[in-house]
Amino acid sequence: MKTIIVCKSTSHGNTRKIADVIGGVLGAQVVDPAEIDAAGLASYDFVGFGSGVRNMDFYRELREFVASLPEGQRAKAFVFNTSGFPEPPFRRYQHNFTESLEQKGFEIVDTFSCYGYDTFLPLMIVGGVRKGHPNATDLEAARTFAEGLRTRIDSTP
Repeated sequence: MKTIIVCKSTSHGNTRKIADVIGGVLGAQVVDPAEIDAAGLASYDFVGFGSGVRNMDFYRELREFVASLPEGQRAKAFVFNTSGFPEPPFRRYQHNFTESLEQKGFEIVDTFSCYGYDTFLPLMIVGGVRKGHPNATDLEAARTFAEGLRTRIDSTP
């Protein structure tokens, strides 16, 4: 299955570290949203979307990329993110993002989230939170997630 990961990672490269682990397991190229367009994306059977979290939402660049895609996408997809804090119940940013993908026609297979070093204000004043994340445990969890994806996709008729 032809796979690609569209990932927006800034600041400390937390999300890119996770994308590289998942991409290694799935044999997927990792690209920034600015490096691919809708026509290029249409040639893939399986698409990963990854983002860091800023202001309790996925990065604007990735959200705008998805918004620019035409409806009627036929690929399977997965979503992952890194954040200094867990997703709060009053701001379900991962759920909202997956809904946007489903509205475009993607079939969401699974999602993944882990901590990432976060120095967004006012956290910068105290040196940030989740220093050292993603750590070896987070990277192993990402690898396990990707292996599960590969198993499910490979067994799909």
